[in-house]
Amino acid sequence: MPTFRTTSEEETIALGEKLAHDLPRRAAVLLIGNLGAGKTTLAKGIVKGLGAADPDYVSSPTFTLIHEYGQQQKVYHVDLYRLDRAAEAAALGLEELFEKEAVVLVEWGERFPRIMPAERIEIRIEAGIGDQREISVTPITT
Repeated sequence: MPTFRTTSEEETIALGEKLAHDLPRRAAVLLIGNLGAGKTTLAKGIVKGLGAADPDYVSSPTFTLIHEYGQQQKVYHVDLYRLDRAAEAAALGLEELFEKEAVVLVEWGERFPRIMPAERIEIRIEAGIGDQREISVTPITT
């Protein structure tokens, strides 16, 4: 499980770009961390690295729940923070998203493990002092 450290928002975005190059064209990626840990910041870099959108256009889908980016490489950015039950999350059509030829970035997906794909990538982000972040990447296969 590789672990990375970043010390600024720019470094976190750059790490996301780097990680994007190792992602398959179809992947479920859970972004795990507390509020303010940097999940959306890392997502900005991943979306940029996949060539789907400029980081300035990537924002947290907290209220819209799903953002879609890209044409050649589709990226879906999902935020489940405001949902309370797995049935609400399932009603979003996540199962269909996971079957698409796309990278699906899911913030707060760990809250609903039963509806997440068995094969996925979990990226844990822990905030340190200031803008310091410790980011670990774990492929999950069952």
